[in-house]
Amino acid sequence: MVRDAYYKRAHVRASPPRLCLNVNCETLTHEQAITVVASLANEAGSMVALSFFYWAIGYDKFRHFMRLYIVCATSLIGNGNSERANEVMQCMVKSFAEIGRLKEAIDMALEMQNQGLVPTTRLMNFVMEVAIGRGCLDYAQNVFDYLSERGVCPDPNSYKLMVVAYCRMGSIVEADAWLRKLIDRDFVIDNATLTLIANSFCEKGFVTRAIWYFRKMADKGLAPNVLNYTSLINGLCKKGSIKQGFELLEEMVRKGWKPNVYTHTALIDGLCKKGWSDKAFRLFLKLVQSENYKPNVLTYTAMISGYCRENKMNRAEMLFGRMQEQGLIPNTNTYTTLIDGHCKGGNFERAYELMGIMTDAGFSPNICTYNALIDGLCKRGRFEEACKMLKKCFQSGLEADLFTYSILINEQCKRASIEEALALLSRMIKLAVQPDIHTYTIMISALCKQKRMKESEKIFEEAIRLGLVPTKKTYTSMIGGFCRDGNANLAIKFFHRMSDHGCLPDSITYCALISGLCKESRLKEAHTHVLDGFSHNSKEPEAEPDSTYGGKSIRELYELAKYKLLWKILLYIFYWIKSCNCLKMRAP
Repeated sequence: MVRDAYYKRAHVRASPPRLCLNVNCETLTHEQAITVVASLANEAGSMVALSFFYWAIGYDKFRHFMRLYIVCATSLIGNGNSERANEVMQCMVKSFAEIGRLKEAIDMALEMQNQGLVPTTRLMNFVMEVAIGRGCLDYAQNVFDYLSERGVCPDPNSYKLMVVAYCRMGSIVEADAWLRKLIDRDFVIDNATLTLIANSFCEKGFVTRAIWYFRKMADKGLAPNVLNYTSLINGLCKKGSIKQGFELLEEMVRKGWKPNVYTHTALIDGLCKKGWSDKAFRLFLKLVQSENYKPNVLTYTAMISGYCRENKMNRAEMLFGRMQEQGLIPNTNTYTTLIDGHCKGGNFERAYELMGIMTDAGFSPNICTYNALIDGLCKRGRFEEACKMLKKCFQSGLEADLFTYSILINEQCKRASIEEALALLSRMIKLAVQPDIHTYTIMISALCKQKRMKESEKIFEEAIRLGLVPTKKTYTSMIGGFCRDGNANLAIKFFHRMSDHGCLPDSITYCALISGLCKESRLKEAHTHVLDGFSHNSKEPEAEPDSTYGGKSIRELYELAKYKLLWKILLYIFYWIKSCNCLKMRAP
């Protein structure tokens, strides 16, 4: 019957053809199914046996019956058809993954080597893909290592699977390790994977590394496309490297690629974040006048954000109206950006009005929208109103995120309510909201101002333990705190620790340390640090050639800052020497 059904369907372009058996599967036992597969493989050949196997696993009764897979694969191996046996093992892994028995199925597939199965690269990649899809990356890596050691040769796809999985997880270190292995084998990835690598690496701040892989793949023959270039330009602009972003744009055009609306949006957003909204608007106008691309919602939102940052709310509102005239519908991010701008400017009436318009348009405020309102209210001293807004946020089903907690902790610290701030920090950790270095710095700074140095040091070490990198402000807060507490030795220790970790001190750091040393009459050491401060600050800061701030060039501001530092240090030393001399004159 099975043979007849097979030959009737042999003309169908399926390999093997799917059978139409007039058999009630419920009347067929598991043992009978096994016997049929084995006898068909022996008497009618591998393809007939395989056709029956596929018919059987189409029913739940046999789909998760492991012995059927094993007998079928063993029979095919006996016929010298190892390739089809690998196919059966792939089916087994997929079927058992559906019911949570993935590892059991993989272990059995690997065990089949004892029955003569020769695993193929295709089987290895399939097993890895299924394991990764179930979130078992470590297990996928074990399979890779196990089969590689036993003679299975990985192909580019084997490495790509792991790279893609780790990139999507945000585990850049692991992704980087697999990429290095891929390059060592002289393999090349495709454009889609390169885009994912660029986006993932740039998002985590590894822009230089992303560019290195971009260049490496181009050297190996991969022709970068618009998406590859745009991803890197976006990463550079977010990092603040606008000049490099435009250089990459020029390279892209030279190679015959036309930048799209997303490329322009990345550059506009980068310029706006630098505070160069006029330059951004000139680029925006070019896009408006373009025949090929027009600004989209993301472009308008980036431009509105730039104007909001510079408190040019009339222009932001003008663009908000203009985008709607063009038939574009503002999204939650657009509304939130505009609400944030009005909150920062103290125009809460318009912020609340926009929130109402947003809701009426069918867009629900998200946690970022509420954060903008809560932050603005706190900064304007309207803490009770901010608390009401927070309550409304929770009532709408939203949960506080990192920024919500940071805003509230900062406000409690400003109000000198340190215990409440510490309670908030403890609560966010309990709720698995991971504080970042900014949150810890707020807490450390507040504790240092109250001379609670043991607690601040404990929180500092906790941040280090979590893998966070202290900023200049974090170190300066600790140094200033120890100096305020009369413990210049620990301040010096943290100062050296700061330098050892590649965090360069600024004028505020030097002033804090020198003032602490002067208060302890350690004038010689203070003098040494004065010289160090001048030596350190003699390096001209990096800046765009035409960068300005308040009408002054960066160079002018730098010179001004240097002389302010000199004046502060001289005042500290002068008043300290004067006080010492007064004490000597009064002495009997």
